[in-house]
Amino acid sequence: MSIWKEYRLDECTEIKNGKSRPKINGTIPIYGGNGILDYCNVSNVKGETIIIGRVGAYCGSVYFENKEIWVSDNALFAKPKSDFNSKYLYYLLKQDNLNQYAGGSSHPLLTQGRLNELKYSIPDLITQTSIAEILSSLDDKIELNNKINQELENLAQTLFKQWFIDFEFPNEKGEPYKSSGGKMVDSELGEIPKGWEISKISSLEYKLQTGNRPKGGVAGITCGIPSVGAESVKGLGFYDFSKIKYIPLDFAEKLKRGKVDGYELLIYKDGGKPGTFMPHFTMFGEGFPFETFFINEHVFLLDFFNKDFNSFCYFYFDSEYVKPIFENNGGKAAIPGINQEDIKQLSIFCPSNRFVIEFGEFAKSSITRILKNCKENQNLADLRDALLPKLISGELEVN
Repeated sequence: MSIWKEYRLDECTEIKNGKSRPKINGTIPIYGGNGILDYCNVSNVKGETIIIGRVGAYCGSVYFENKEIWVSDNALFAKPKSDFNSKYLYYLLKQDNLNQYAGGSSHPLLTQGRLNELKYSIPDLITQTSIAEILSSLDDKIELNNKINQELENLAQTLFKQWFIDFEFPNEKGEPYKSSGGKMVDSELGEIPKGWEISKISSLEYKLQTGNRPKGGVAGITCGIPSVGAESVKGLGFYDFSKIKYIPLDFAEKLKRGKVDGYELLIYKDGGKPGTFMPHFTMFGEGFPFETFFINEHVFLLDFFNKDFNSFCYFYFDSEYVKPIFENNGGKAAIPGINQEDIKQLSIFCPSNRFVIEFGEFAKSSITRILKNCKENQNLADLRDALLPKLISGELEVN
């Protein structure tokens, strides 16, 4: 039977303020209120550490690290005292919504003093450890999937660069084409292998559209069909489930455009600071992030009706062939962004190119694995979040 007792937080852990971030770059993570901000060459904390956002919009956010880090002055850090499990305390604080204890309305601030006086019912160390191990096992699997996803994307990016930028795809002898003397010719994309054809997107069979939202926006709509905006177009595997927005079911049923079926290329359409436009792309599918959803008016959906070629296009658009064009055109607009003509007038390698086809098949396989891992992570996170309050409160016994 677990033994539970009430403690003030300062009886469990020692909390300190972070310090101004170093100016010399390095490999050691710098933590602020919203997680890792940058990297430096020194640390001010080592070992198991709980990081807590101290000020601003991310005040009360909680992170955990078990390595050398630098905690900036926008965050606090906590070290557990004896008889307390650091991972357990991390989960305890993470589920408590620490932002509610911040002072100040226009610029929220969370102080050591306010945190120290918080009181929690906490079990014995053995039970703390058991609870932490259950929850950590789920987070560890999520982290492993994320690492696999990054490796898969990195591998595809490396192969894309080798074949379509360096042009070192295997020739008929299995040797790197360009460095083995393969003939190159001028084109609108620069020098390319002789015999390769270039097409304008406008000359291909494709679908290009944006979505829509009801007049007045979606504020206050808490259920319906998910609507994905530009904030979620940030690369493969990314979706912030804390910021889900919905359109009414009856509105969605009337929409004739913007529905995502899976493996279409989604393109960040507009937004950002005047004079600057940062292109972003993504692909969704395999039930991630939702089985049924639409894009809003700030996202383009581009579909060539071929999942392999769409997958090739994800890496093509996210390369030097497209990003500089979008950065230039989008930055000139009064409201930073691109339009349909910017996409239609792009030049691209012909879909019938043997290496485009082979790479597309490889990329599609990699993206499928990534999306399936993301869906599994979604399920693991839902399970963790369901277990967390029950384990932390003692409603669910572990011994």
